[in-house]
Amino acid sequence: MSAHGMSRNLVSYGDAGFSRFLRNAFLAAAGYGTEELSRPVVGIADLSSDYNPCHRQMGELVENVKRGVLAAGGIPFVFPTTSLGESFLNPTAMLYRNMLAMETEELIRAQPMDAAVLLGGCDKTVPAQLMAAAVSDIPVILDVVGPMLTSSWRGERLGACTDCRRFWARYRAGDLNEDEIGDVEVNLASTSGTCMVMGTASTMASVTEALGMMLPGGATPPSPSGERLRHGTATGHRAVELAREPVLPRDILTAEAFENALHVLAALGGSTNAVVHLLAVARRARVALTLDDFDRVSRETPLLVDLKPSGTRYMEDFHRAGGVRVLLKSLEAVLHIDHVGVAGRPLGEQLADVAPPAGWQDVIRTTGNPLGPPGALAVLRGSLAPGGAVIKASAASPELLTHEGPALVFDSPEDAARRLADPDLDVSEDHVLVLRNAGPVAAGMPEAGSLPIPKRLAAAGVRDMVRVSDARMSGTSYGTVVLHCTPESAVGGPLGLVRDGDRVRLDVPARRVDLLVDAEELGRRRELWRAPELPVRGWRRLYAETVLPASLGADLDFL
Repeated sequence: MSAHGMSRNLVSYGDAGFSRFLRNAFLAAAGYGTEELSRPVVGIADLSSDYNPCHRQMGELVENVKRGVLAAGGIPFVFPTTSLGESFLNPTAMLYRNMLAMETEELIRAQPMDAAVLLGGCDKTVPAQLMAAAVSDIPVILDVVGPMLTSSWRGERLGACTDCRRFWARYRAGDLNEDEIGDVEVNLASTSGTCMVMGTASTMASVTEALGMMLPGGATPPSPSGERLRHGTATGHRAVELAREPVLPRDILTAEAFENALHVLAALGGSTNAVVHLLAVARRARVALTLDDFDRVSRETPLLVDLKPSGTRYMEDFHRAGGVRVLLKSLEAVLHIDHVGVAGRPLGEQLADVAPPAGWQDVIRTTGNPLGPPGALAVLRGSLAPGGAVIKASAASPELLTHEGPALVFDSPEDAARRLADPDLDVSEDHVLVLRNAGPVAAGMPEAGSLPIPKRLAAAGVRDMVRVSDARMSGTSYGTVVLHCTPESAVGGPLGLVRDGDRVRLDVPARRVDLLVDAEELGRRRELWRAPELPVRGWRRLYAETVLPASLGADLDFL
């Protein structure tokens, strides 16, 4: 019989009996008795941090997960991992996603536990935890802190962070003064929780529920609500059941699970960041997911959920309308309903008791009455992105989805920030803003792709332009923004060869983004191109030397 509970993963002293004896001695010092230690052990990853305000009520959630574990006859052991606060990490939290994934994987493997509950929320935490879960040899179940509640300013409902960008754009354009933008600032994020629009955090919570790695109903309850805490209790209870009858993540993270998640992603008009994250999780789960799968499913799936930035509502509206469960019901005809997740029941059985979208709400639509057409997310290829690029078409300006214009090139996010703020910059609204050296190798792939409208044009009323880069953008962003161009410029991708004035053509219906420069000229430029220097030391050096392209999930090659 294999070891369980506190007999798992003993320290290697060359004497297993002594290892257990010593462990018990320290547990006794911590107040644990023999009867307690005979129960299933559930490890609970706690990502509380003062550097992550979104998680400020995670302590309450941890206590409720512990309550559920104890009620089911298990024993909870809380352990910390790195907490990636999206607005508090330089240059970007994405640089540290793989580090958190590796840390979580190793701690699950090294510490004694029969099952694990991973509690995340802010953008990169849930993807990292899914990546760790995909290679775990014990049952794993995820839960999240949940979204914030909305606030208001001068009678207008608002919330982080699509409205953050909208009001900042108004401030840059001179529509708001210093006092007004200061008032907005203190009202955008008025409670604990993650951004209350369909940004990356909400998207990843929703697709985690769709994958079956979270108990039904977990993606949408607001952070301050009792329902959020009750879901945590149920999660702890279920973790003990999984410990007794192990169902491993590899049994859940199947090709069918990812297909279901892609339908949900498309119907949500979800974050483009989910493309990179799901590719990384799938590769770890040994599922052959590709960029083309995202485009194929998106072409089949209309936009069904009215949430910013693709719509007008917020997460609390989605929750009150029934959340992911009602969305899955709306999509039921195209889903793999035999799939079984951590709840232990086939999806079809779970949905049997769920009513389809009701007429009293219009946040979640039916496929017969969608909010928007299929193609909310689109995968592009062409001479500027031969390995692929993505665009959130549902958050773009329809008139710019087919556009040709001269390039205005920026060599780094810092270069872009400096020059775009210059009121004398020579730029027109027909220009295509091109940002390079912002991919995984060059910069850790920051959310710099949604370049601000040049200050002079913003003041003149221009609200959108075509922007192309090897960077990412926040899931809360909007605009005609082409992202994740692969290969990135730092490894010799075509972005590195673009010069000011070159013609760039975007054709989303044809799924193309092209640099209109002849091959002979590009060959001359390639001979002059030089790769940027890598970071000197530490994690950034390891990351730059081993990170895979965005089209493969930007995981580290040895993982």
